[in-house]
Amino acid sequence: MHRDRLLKLTSTLKRRQSDLTVLMDQVHKAHNLSAILRNCDAVGVFEIHAVAPEGGLKIHDHTSAGTGKWVKVIQHAGIQDAADILKDKGLRLLGAQPSPGAIDFREVDYTQPTAIMMGAEKMGLSDEGVDLADEHIAIPMMGMVHSLNVSVATAIILFEAFRQRQALGMYDESHINPVEFERTLFEWAYPRVARYYRQKGEPYPSLDPDGGFIPTDQG
Repeated sequence: MHRDRLLKLTSTLKRRQSDLTVLMDQVHKAHNLSAILRNCDAVGVFEIHAVAPEGGLKIHDHTSAGTGKWVKVIQHAGIQDAADILKDKGLRLLGAQPSPGAIDFREVDYTQPTAIMMGAEKMGLSDEGVDLADEHIAIPMMGMVHSLNVSVATAIILFEAFRQRQALGMYDESHINPVEFERTLFEWAYPRVARYYRQKGEPYPSLDPDGGFIPTDQG
């Protein structure tokens, strides 16, 4: 691997936000899933969570611009399971839902550990998702339509989170556990080799500054 490539991967990974994520509540259209994934990569989200709709998750490579290999998608059996895991990690769950008590999305402090829950385009959040949210947020609208495309709405909210976090300097240093950082960097740099080691049940080799493998007898 060229040294410049490794430096690019490393600097990108250092900016990833481990405490900002999106939870997709049965978002079913493949182009929306793919666009949301692309939005997440753009603002440095480390991984996202999804409750798969009937038929499973389908990501379009064209729409996502290949971001599926840079942003991990963690699937959950149900919205309750996903919410429990995220809340156990200390994340506040914000449901994008224009309910009577919803607050303007710009009034939220996204520098706190946050999971943004987005529902399917026409139906919105599931009833269970509505109940599980710690708060509801909404994007003010002045036209005749009542909602935006879900990927567009996700982008608007995420870029407000990005603006706040960047102003606080939260992209200046890594927030990822060092062990997970090294594992992820190897998977980004050598996805096929990483798959080989996983299949064998063996740990990944360490990388030297030029991206080469460090023999195990040297640490």
